[in-house]
Amino acid sequence: MKVIRNIREIEYDKRTAVSVGTFDGVHSGHRKIIDKLNSVRDSKGLRSVLITFDPHPQIVLKNRAKDIRILSTLEEKLEIFSQLSIDITYVINFTKDFANTTADDFYRNYLIDKIGLNDLVLGYDHMFGKNREGNYDTLKELSAKYEFTVDRVDEYKPDDFHISSSVLRELLSAEGNVKKAAIILGRNYSIEGTVVEGKKLGRELGYPTANIKIPDEFKLIPAIGIYAVEVILNGNTYFGMMSIGRNPTVTDDKSIKLEANIFDFNDDIYGEKIKIGFIDRIREEIKFENIDKLRSQLHSDKKISLEILNK
Repeated sequence: MKVIRNIREIEYDKRTAVSVGTFDGVHSGHRKIIDKLNSVRDSKGLRSVLITFDPHPQIVLKNRAKDIRILSTLEEKLEIFSQLSIDITYVINFTKDFANTTADDFYRNYLIDKIGLNDLVLGYDHMFGKNREGNYDTLKELSAKYEFTVDRVDEYKPDDFHISSSVLRELLSAEGNVKKAAIILGRNYSIEGTVVEGKKLGRELGYPTANIKIPDEFKLIPAIGIYAVEVILNGNTYFGMMSIGRNPTVTDDKSIKLEANIFDFNDDIYGEKIKIGFIDRIREEIKFENIDKLRSQLHSDKKISLEILNK
């Protein structure tokens, strides 16, 4: 897959199938759209171009409001796209100026004049252009005007369940329901960061932890609690459990900390890149009466985590 960030880098080719979207999370509904894009490409002998935006449009439109949360960073999206047989991904730098582009101008100046467009593949609820003025009816008008075909993918509702990035954000941030989120995503929800030094409280309890710093301030962190996780480190996968919370038993610090206890692992990994895949939420965070009760609970947490992870 070729990734471009400047429209001048792409060669014009009328035989092109295109899909456009933010694709936050690249969930199973998005996958249906991408599958259709590839199907159209293969059946008509075209090339496939996927257009996405960075940063997430809401970050720009809401002036970097602190409550914005995204499911996937650009790097995470590109990694997933690269596994889906897409020929070219074009990343548009989303700015306030770009947000004022009309639907007609966007399709004419980008897809028609610069990329070349034979087929457009979009989701059932796709909106585009300034103030989201463009919809399916608008596209039908544009397709007649500029001579391209529109393929609209119906809503994907397994077991009559509505799938969307908004639903995923609610499941993860409000409930910590990583198990259901994995069904919608088609993979485990994950976070990536760097291992940094902590207070080494876990080591004193007999459960040393990797304290993780996430580089993207808008990346969604699941709800506070204890989770069974898979840890990917230097290409290897380990079992573990993760605490997302404030450690109320041992500190009055109210900041949220991300700490992973990697089972049967004692290497020094400060400064290393680490990826956490969430498998299931074990319990809520609890303030225990003393350290001994916390240690006993951690023993139970590890046992439960292993039962989940070994299934």
